[in-house]
Amino acid sequence: MNVDIRKYIRQNFKGNSEKEIKESIEESINSKEEVTLPGLGVFFEILYNNVDNDIKEEIIEILYDNLH
Repeated sequence: MNVDIRKYIRQNFKGNSEKEIKESIEESINSKEEVTLPGLGVFFEILYNNVDNDIKEEIIEILYDNLH
């Protein structure tokens, strides 16, 4: 079975409020379950692809600082 995870995640959250999206993200992070990682990755991709270069640099800096 071939699942388009990006399409699935987008469809699954269509119509959700900002509060529902926030709660879902926080619940996924707090659960520490690896099954939620692809969905969080899709959210990260949406975020990263929709911010300007200054914010991208800030994201990279935050990631770098927390990985070293």
